[in-house]
Amino acid sequence: MAEPAPTLQLQGLAKTYPGAARPALQGVDLELPGGGITVVMGLSGSGKSTLLRLVNRLVEPSAGCVLCGSTDVTALATEPLRQWRQRSTAMVFQRYALLPHRNVLHNVAYPLALRGVAQADASDQARHWLQRVGLPGVESAWPAELSGGMQQRVGLARALAADVPVLLMDEPFSALDPLHRHEMQDLLLGLQQQLHKTVVFITHDLDEALRLADHLVLLRDGRVLQQGDPAAVVLRPADAHVAQFVQGLHRGRLLRCAALAQPGPPVTGPALAADATLAEAARAMLDAGCTQANVQSPAGLHLGTLALGAVVRQLAA
Repeated sequence: MAEPAPTLQLQGLAKTYPGAARPALQGVDLELPGGGITVVMGLSGSGKSTLLRLVNRLVEPSAGCVLCGSTDVTALATEPLRQWRQRSTAMVFQRYALLPHRNVLHNVAYPLALRGVAQADASDQARHWLQRVGLPGVESAWPAELSGGMQQRVGLARALAADVPVLLMDEPFSALDPLHRHEMQDLLLGLQQQLHKTVVFITHDLDEALRLADHLVLLRDGRVLQQGDPAAVVLRPADAHVAQFVQGLHRGRLLRCAALAQPGPPVTGPALAADATLAEAARAMLDAGCTQANVQSPAGLHLGTLALGAVVRQLAA
């Protein structure tokens, strides 16, 4: 059984490459919540992939430290670092990174084999996770025989089979077509509801970021522009650069009712789930012939009210 998902703390994290015009990261301070999905996004060259690789020291920092729970990752010697990587983190790469000379079952079982798990137990766990990601019956196939979407599912199954609390995902769905990308997002969200891993997810796609993120971090030129609740970032951008990031967002599909709910007693109007989208809220109020609605928690508690005018303003934005 994996240990509880830890909080990740990045303190004064910096990375300078010899000969580079500017640092890849410049004094980054972040606290990434345990058991949630933190999405790090930014333009090409913003430092997001470097940040991810600093977490597990695939890249060594020039300054600062990484704390995973109570473990100072940057202070670990070679052998403790190797053991920590095997037992605490797993990576899902953009280009699958499957071993072409091993079949699907052996690819998924590989991190367990490295840890010394008995072959029969490793194979059983690999089959279990292939089933969970929707790939039963492909255990004997070779990676080259699978579609891109299937290969990415194998990569996710391999990371999950490692049974570690931290998942590091470097633009894992960016090479997929829109349909398979959406399916993989659904899969990740469904698994996360059950597993509660600490996930650091890198993307350059804002729609994907806001669909997945519990915590959103925006980088530019190696610095943090803004971080926090995704809806707060969209509704209250910290500066002109963040506002430019979010200006093309389809808010009706991605912003939730809870983000716009205002305190107040119940009103005459439909009841909306806190996680209902603004598009769903607009349809519900129009169908009911009302200009207000009540926003409710999953337990049915009244959280506040939502005005149709506020929804329309966001849709127009």
